[in-house]
Amino acid sequence: MGDEQSVIFANDRFYNSFANRDFGSMEKLWAESGVVCIHPGWQPLYGREKVLESWRVIFGDEGAPDVKCRMARAMLYGNTAFIICIEDLGRSFLCATNIFVLTEGQWRMIHHHAGPVHLEEGDLPEEPSIPVN
Repeated sequence: MGDEQSVIFANDRFYNSFANRDFGSMEKLWAESGVVCIHPGWQPLYGREKVLESWRVIFGDEGAPDVKCRMARAMLYGNTAFIICIEDLGRSFLCATNIFVLTEGQWRMIHHHAGPVHLEEGDLPEEPSIPVN
């Protein structure tokens, strides 16, 4: 699998973990150190413990949104890669940046940031670019 496809696969794992509320899978995806997460409307969360606790809270919230990733594009710079994508919440959209580092042969997430973006439904492809199980 090429590097770009490997990063897209890691991004797929992130959104599948989110869609399935699979904390174990989410936990395995994040790097051991140097991580930051900025959920929409939240302050930046620094450190693996705080980031993972935020996902535990989100997964436990019955009102947490169902998110579909669309239009994911990967850019690689050596052992670092980032993906820009659109998160489809059904009635609104967010633009997300997901940053990964290659650690022991696996792309591990070090940063996730999602925030509002103005898009019309016609701006997006009909189907999500990444299937959600």
